[in-house]
Amino acid sequence: MDATDARLAAQYEAYPYPERDPREEARRLIVGSPSHLREIDHWIFGARRPAGQPLRALMAGGGSGDATIMLAQQMATAGRPGEVVWLDRSAAARKVAEARAAARGLGNIRFVTGSLLEAADHGRFDYIDCCGVLHHLPDPAAGLGALAAALAPGGGIGLMVYAPHGRTGVYMLQEALRLIAPDSEAPPARVEIARRLWKQAPQTAWLRRNPWITDHIEGGDAGLYDLLLNPRDVAFTVPRLAALIGQAGLRLRCFVEPLRYDPDRYLNDPKLRARTAGLDPIGRAALAEAICGNMGIHIAYATRDPAPEPDWENPAAVPLLRELDGPALARGLPKDGVLRVTFDGLTVGLPLPRLAAAILARVDGRRSIGAIGAELAANGVAPEAFRRDLAALRAALEPLNRLLLAAPDAGAP
Repeated sequence: MDATDARLAAQYEAYPYPERDPREEARRLIVGSPSHLREIDHWIFGARRPAGQPLRALMAGGGSGDATIMLAQQMATAGRPGEVVWLDRSAAARKVAEARAAARGLGNIRFVTGSLLEAADHGRFDYIDCCGVLHHLPDPAAGLGALAAALAPGGGIGLMVYAPHGRTGVYMLQEALRLIAPDSEAPPARVEIARRLWKQAPQTAWLRRNPWITDHIEGGDAGLYDLLLNPRDVAFTVPRLAALIGQAGLRLRCFVEPLRYDPDRYLNDPKLRARTAGLDPIGRAALAEAICGNMGIHIAYATRDPAPEPDWENPAAVPLLRELDGPALARGLPKDGVLRVTFDGLTVGLPLPRLAAAILARVDGRRSIGAIGAELAANGVAPEAFRRDLAALRAALEPLNRLLLAAPDAGAP
C-alpha cells in the first residue's frame, strides 16, 4: 500500500460509497449494470448455463453494496442457487452493506474483509463484479489480473471504469481542490471547502456545463468526495480499457449498452460510413466514444474463455426483457414504427419491424421463441415472416441491452 492508497482507504472509511441508507431497502431495489442477473446469463454465459446450476459470484470492491444486494436479491427472487461474496477492505462500507442485506433478509451473501488482490484465496468464481474500483488502484493491470486468476472455467467479469470525455470538468476541479483543500487536511474540512468552491465556481467551469455528472450534487458527502477529492482517479478510453482487458488474459465480450458503441447509429453520411466500415470493433467503439463526448463511464463484460453466443435460432430459447413489460411496451410503440431512446442527452431512433408489437406482447420470460412463433402462426403469420421480424427486433433491442435470452429452465422472471 503506497501513501495514496492509504489515503484512499481512509476516504472510504470516512465516506462509504455510494452513500446508502439501509432503511430505503424496504422501498426500492437499486438496479443497474454490470451484474444484473439477466445480463450475466445472456452476455457471459450465452443463455446456455442452466438456471439450476449454482452461481458463485464475487463482488470485488463491494463498497456499500449496490451490486451485491441487486444480484443476491435477484437470485433469491428467482430461486437461483449459489452465493454472492462481498469483498472489500472498508469496515464502514461492510457495515452498510450488511445492514442492507439484513433489511432484505438475504441469506445468500457472505461478507469477507480483504483485498481484491487476494481474490483467488477465496476460491474460484463463475462471475466477478469489479465496479468503480480499477480506476482507483495503484496498478489496475495487477488488480484485473488477480481477478482473472480467480475465475472458474467459463466464467466472466463485469467491469465499470471511468471514461475521460464524459467527465469533462471533473479533473479541472480536482486540480483546483488539490491547491486549496490538500489531502493533509481532515476529510470533513475538505468536503466543506469543496462545497464552497462548487458554489463559487464561475459559469465557465466545465463541470457546470456537464449535465451527466451529478455525484457532487446528488450523491451526498460521499459522492462529492469520491468525485472531486479522490486521491487517485484514472479514466480509461475504449482502447486503453480494451488493452487492460487483454493484458489480463481476458476477452472483451461487449460494452454496455452495445448500441452506444456503434458509430453508424450516429453517422448517416455514406462517405463517413465507408470509413467506419474499415475500422476494427475497438476502433469503431473508440470513434463512437470520441464523437459522442457523453460517456462518463465504460461498462464491459469480459470472459476468460470464448463466450458462447446466445442461440436465437433455438425454438426452446426463452426471450425476456430487462426492466420492461412486453405487453405495455407493445401497446406504447410509436405509430411510425421508430422507437426513440436517449442516452445522456443523445437520442437514437430504432426502426422496428412490422411484427414488433405482436412479438413483444408475448415476451413474458415464460414463452419460448417456438411458442411465440406458434401463436403468431395460428393468427396467420407465416413462419418466415416471424423469423425475419424476430431477427430485426433482436437487432434493435439486444444492443440496447433490453431484449435478452433467459438461462435454460429459468422459469418465471
